[in-house]
Amino acid sequence: MLVAGVAAVLAFSLPLASAARITDGTVWPASQTTGARSAPAVAFPLTTAPAHPRPSQSPSASSLLVRITHAFSMRAHPGHGRVVGTLPAGSKYYGTPTVAWVQHVSRDGRFGELAVPYSAAGTMGWIPLRGLQRRSTFLQVDVDLSRHRVVLERRGQVLFGTRAAIGSPSSPTPTGRYFVTDRVPFPSGGALGTYAFGISGIQPNLPAGWSGGNQLAIHGTNDPSSIGRSVSAGCVRVPAAALRRLIPLLRLGTPVVIHP
Repeated sequence: MLVAGVAAVLAFSLPLASAARITDGTVWPASQTTGARSAPAVAFPLTTAPAHPRPSQSPSASSLLVRITHAFSMRAHPGHGRVVGTLPAGSKYYGTPTVAWVQHVSRDGRFGELAVPYSAAGTMGWIPLRGLQRRSTFLQVDVDLSRHRVVLERRGQVLFGTRAAIGSPSSPTPTGRYFVTDRVPFPSGGALGTYAFGISGIQPNLPAGWSGGNQLAIHGTNDPSSIGRSVSAGCVRVPAAALRRLIPLLRLGTPVVIHP
């Protein structure tokens, strides 16, 4: 699990690898790709994504990402209805500026629907899109729990895949549609390996006595023998070689789909 601590200080002081060099069309300025405790003011132009991006049913469709500069109440319907959750401007433990994956856009283009972050309920909610900076990405992470496998796709085509460790039977990895919320280096290594990608999900079934936080993450490991097994507290562990390939590609907001 991802949790702030001593490593958080390191995460904020170290530059991220290849922060401005990626190949999927989602290059955000450096101030938006590194960890930060609060969302900076908008001060740069960005290309606006299409008002009506296609839903992500089509493998080749792009996904809409929006830059969140303040917290939003998420509603059950576009522009109205009960509040079903909150979309924060910063991530759960590190305060990294939120770049959120919008899964559907209303017919008038004014509202976007996405999964309520840091919730185990799997609820969807709507936010207004006016004034939000937009980007699109063709990248998506697919986590197949039954196969203990993580696959990175672009335009529906597999870039590479790797075996992975997943949650144990008593603390299974929650399924859902998430997005990357944090990019945290651990130069000295440890239980999370040398890098962790926080995602917008939580583990509601933590092991007894667990004190390491409840945010889900894709990260490395100092126990290579665990790869391919169901042994974690809910996070997805990948080998060091796969981690090195993911670091320059998984930007904030990248969709992560975890399924049985």
